[in-house]
Amino acid sequence: MNKKTPYVLMIITNDTKHEEALFIKKEILKNGLRVVHLDPSIRGEDASHAEISPDMIADAIGMTMHDIRALNHEGKSLALMIEGAISCALDFDEKYGLSGIIGIGGAMGTSLGTAVMRSFRHGLPKVMISTLASGLTRPYVGSHDIMMVNPVCDINGLNSVNKPVYRNCAIAIAAQAKAYRPLPCVNRPLILITTLSTTDPCTVYVRHTLEKYGFEVLVFHTLGNGGITMEKIVMEREVKVVLDLSLIEINDFLGGGLCSAGPDRGKAALKVGVPTIFAPGNLDFFVSGSIDEARVKFPERRYHMHNMSLTAVRSNEEDLIQVANYLAQLTSHAKGAVSFFIPLQGFSEHDSVRGHLHEPGLPAVFANQLKSVCSDNLDVYEFDLHMNDQRFAEALVTKVLSLVENG
Repeated sequence: MNKKTPYVLMIITNDTKHEEALFIKKEILKNGLRVVHLDPSIRGEDASHAEISPDMIADAIGMTMHDIRALNHEGKSLALMIEGAISCALDFDEKYGLSGIIGIGGAMGTSLGTAVMRSFRHGLPKVMISTLASGLTRPYVGSHDIMMVNPVCDINGLNSVNKPVYRNCAIAIAAQAKAYRPLPCVNRPLILITTLSTTDPCTVYVRHTLEKYGFEVLVFHTLGNGGITMEKIVMEREVKVVLDLSLIEINDFLGGGLCSAGPDRGKAALKVGVPTIFAPGNLDFFVSGSIDEARVKFPERRYHMHNMSLTAVRSNEEDLIQVANYLAQLTSHAKGAVSFFIPLQGFSEHDSVRGHLHEPGLPAVFANQLKSVCSDNLDVYEFDLHMNDQRFAEALVTKVLSLVENG
C-alpha cells in the first residue's frame, strides 16, 4: 500500500469482540484499505496491540486505564473513554486523514462509536453495526449521516447469519472510503428551510428561486430529527436567513404527536440573531401512529390515514390558540429580525379544498390569537392565499431578499 491508500478507522473493543474485530479488519484490508483500530476496551487488558489502544485513549484525557477501571461505574467510565476516543480519532485524522469510520457494538459500543462518528464532518462515510439498529436510533445518529446496520444475531461470535452482515458492512465502508473526496467549501450565502411533503409546492418554489439568486439552500424534513439538525447547523455555520415553514415539530411537542423535536425547537436562530421567517405550515395537524392509536390518543377528531403506521390528526381551535401563544413567547426575546407569514386559506395540502382535513375558519383563529399576544418585535403578515399558492412563496422570497440586502 502506498501513502495515498485511504485509512478507515475501526472502533471495536478487543476485550469483548476480538473475533469480530479480526474478521472485519481482514475484510477491509482485502478491499485495499488501511485500517487503524481504535480499541476502547474497559474490562480487559490491551492484548491485541491496536493502533489506538485503551491506554492511549486514557492518556489523551490525562488518566490511566487503572484510574478509569477503579471508578467501578460503567457509565462514568464510558463517558471518559468517549472523551478520549474522540480526541484520539480527531488527532489521527488531522495527522493522516481518515476516509471512513466503521464500528460495532451493543449499547455501550454503539454509544461510544457513534459519539466518535458525530464528532466528524458531514460526508465522511460512517457505518455502525449495532444491536440497537432495529429500534430507536435517534440518540445515536442524531443530526449526522451515520448508517446503522442490524447484525440480526447478538454480537457474540461469528456465525452463518452475522458473518455476511459484517462482510457487507466492511465492503460498504471500503467502497465509500475509496470514493470519498471532501467537498470543496461552498461560499454561497446559506438559507435554511423546513418542510414536509404537504408543503412542498411552497418550499420547492422558494428553494429553486433562491438558488437562482445564488444562495445555497438546505431543506430539512420536519419529522422530529429534521428540525433538530437545522438547529445544530444554525449554531455551527453562518446562516443568512431561516425560513421555518413547517412547524409540525412544535405542534407535536405541545400536543403529544410523534414528530416532537423537544422544547428547544425553533430557538437557535432566535438566540444567535439569524433573521427568521415563520409560517404556520402543517400546524393544521398532529402526527400520530396507526389510525387505531390515533383514535385512542386523540378521540373525537378528524383523521387522515397517511399509511398503516402514520395518521394525520386535525388540530382544533384550542390547539391553534395554544401554539400561537407558545410561538409568541418563543419569539419575544429574539435577537434578530422575526416575521410571521400567515396564509389564511390553509396551512398544508391536508388543509386545502383538495385535502382531507380542511377547515376554512381555523387559520384566522391562529392569526388573530398570534396578533393579540405577540410582542412588538414580531411582524405579522396575513395573506388571503393558501400555503402552497405560488404568490405566497413569492412573498417569502421577496422578504428573504430584503433581509439579506438590509443585513
